[in-house]
Amino acid sequence: MFKVHAIDAANRDLYSDAIEQHHRIRHDIYVGERRWMELARPDGREIDQFDTDDAVHLLGIETDGRVVAGSRLMPTHRPHLLNDVFPQLANVRGVPRAPDIFEWTRIFVVPRLRESGRLGKSAGIVYCAILEYCLERQIRQLSVVCEPYWLPRFSGLNLRPRALGLPIEHDGMSVVAVTLDVTAAALASTREVYDIRTPALVGERAAPRRRPAPRPLVLQ
Repeated sequence: MFKVHAIDAANRDLYSDAIEQHHRIRHDIYVGERRWMELARPDGREIDQFDTDDAVHLLGIETDGRVVAGSRLMPTHRPHLLNDVFPQLANVRGVPRAPDIFEWTRIFVVPRLRESGRLGKSAGIVYCAILEYCLERQIRQLSVVCEPYWLPRFSGLNLRPRALGLPIEHDGMSVVAVTLDVTAAALASTREVYDIRTPALVGERAAPRRRPAPRPLVLQ
């Protein structure tokens, strides 16, 4: 299985290949599979206004350098999706903004690692890595814009979801904003549910292995 690398402004230059892969995978999934056509770009790279130096990309990278899963965290005291695009989703409790509250967006797993009809361990590895990252940095809460079917899943992982307002219809689907509590108990529950026995997040500032370049074609 893969390990998850935390990529931010301080080490992004070490991960240029992985970052490029992940933007193309996001386009394949969110535009190609989910048909979120407002995200379509002619260069096949899904990039939005929140892929900035403030973003933390948590990418699952296999030993050969291939990106296979990932997600993104944004500090809520900076521009982020809920505050800047969907503030109406927080019409009851308001948009939470603090240095120790981050927004969680853009989770993905490549098709070949998805498991039909059961809990997917690849997704579980990403969930654990997010919680490990947040606990290490004393991030106490996450905000999420998601479809309502996620709420029972969050509850099952002991994340204690709380809605910030009423759901709305957007692009033919229902979306809601919630907060999730980051706790050691939530990490323990997530590890147990997905049978993950070792840390999902690699050590601080570990550099990735780059994908080998293709061999040149030699005509005989």
